[in-house]
Amino acid sequence: MLMQIRGVRKSFGDHEVLRDVNMELDRGDVITILGPSGSGKTTFLRCLNFLEQADGGTMELAGDKINLASASKKEIASVRKKTAFVFQNYNLFANKTALENVTLGLTAGRGMDKAKAEEIGRKALEKVGLLERAGYYPAQLSGGQQQRVGIARAVAAAPDVILFDEPTSALDPELVGEVLAVMKQLAEEGVTMIVVTHEMKFARDVATHVIFMADGVVVEEGSSEEIFTRPKEERTKRFLKRVLPEDYEEGALFI
Repeated sequence: MLMQIRGVRKSFGDHEVLRDVNMELDRGDVITILGPSGSGKTTFLRCLNFLEQADGGTMELAGDKINLASASKKEIASVRKKTAFVFQNYNLFANKTALENVTLGLTAGRGMDKAKAEEIGRKALEKVGLLERAGYYPAQLSGGQQQRVGIARAVAAAPDVILFDEPTSALDPELVGEVLAVMKQLAEEGVTMIVVTHEMKFARDVATHVIFMADGVVVEEGSSEEIFTRPKEERTKRFLKRVLPEDYEEGALFI
């Protein structure tokens, strides 16, 4: 097992955002996390990469067990070397080219030789279909292209798992498909991913495991087919009926 999460808790003041969240992940898995806004999905993902500090819980990643509430700087650095984060709003440096955005973490963060980093960076940009735009700055790229640069940056780091936080939520509808196509390609290549998303078709077609969260807890989880055709919990059923097309009928999505 690549990753095992147990008992994650997080509060902001008196508001309890996460309550005893658990998750397991094997290499090659694509886990999608679904749920209404405010359910704790993004906070949970950020806790896994220490962008937020959890109040409790443990994470075992590639054999190393870490207390999420009291991890040392060394442990946090180790986790961040094994994970990569793709943000909602790209988080690219405006004054750096696409290639420089991809390679910065390799040169500045890992001390890699510039020539080697650029070789890796160009391969990563080629993978997301943007090699010809290696010298472009973010302002010269569409939102979809900027997000693909963000994915290339994650791929270049060769992490054990890539964490995606609603990677299409900031995109115009016509640009969503190009990003999802890249993610689907990565999944087909066996890249391990945890994806917080509202893209139901992607979750249905690509995920090996689906988690539905609400009110800071995991309400239900299972295979894509189980969740989308035979949800057991009434809260899950209500969510699917709300977010899927009006002609959705339980059990019909895999026909």
